[in-house]
Amino acid sequence: MKSIEVKGTARAIAERSSEQARALKEIRKNGGVPCVLYGGNEVVHFTVPNEGLRNLVYTPHIYIVDLDIDGKKVNAILKDIQFHPVKDTILHVDFYQIDEAKPIVMEVPVQLEGLAEGVKAGGKLALQMRKIKVKALYNIIPEKLTVNVAHLGLGKTVKVGELSFEGLELMSAKEAVVCVVKLTRAARGAAATAGK
Repeated sequence: MKSIEVKGTARAIAERSSEQARALKEIRKNGGVPCVLYGGNEVVHFTVPNEGLRNLVYTPHIYIVDLDIDGKKVNAILKDIQFHPVKDTILHVDFYQIDEAKPIVMEVPVQLEGLAEGVKAGGKLALQMRKIKVKALYNIIPEKLTVNVAHLGLGKTVKVGELSFEGLELMSAKEAVVCVVKLTRAARGAAATAGK
């Protein structure tokens, strides 16, 4: 998995919630994003410039984050992001510190491979799940999960429960549909004609 560096500055947490809300508003007004790092010996509150998160957030790729908070470096993963409901700007980011001996849960992008039988017959292949949640040691997690669809006929699906990847425990619902070959009007017509 690729890594990306994110630099932040530690911030103090106000005692009263009203003061804390004012401080967070000020951080955002000045182009910063309040962040929290969990998973270590202590919870660390810090701020990252908005620009410093762009390549991590607005991408289809997943990364190990080389976090640098005032010179103290840790490896982490992106755990959660809150966006503004209207402006779509980043309001808050949670990171989780990686422990090399403990498995982590992460969403990994899905990539389809092969030409489905159903597509050859006039169907249309649709990816229903862009990411699948997996649990594993961080150094085992791949950048993407490749699903071969060559065998997939018209109207057929691939579900999470039918997949397996070495060293990974799939955490998404087993019945969730990863991809499907949908019947198009042309394929329905061809099937009807063949049946006559």
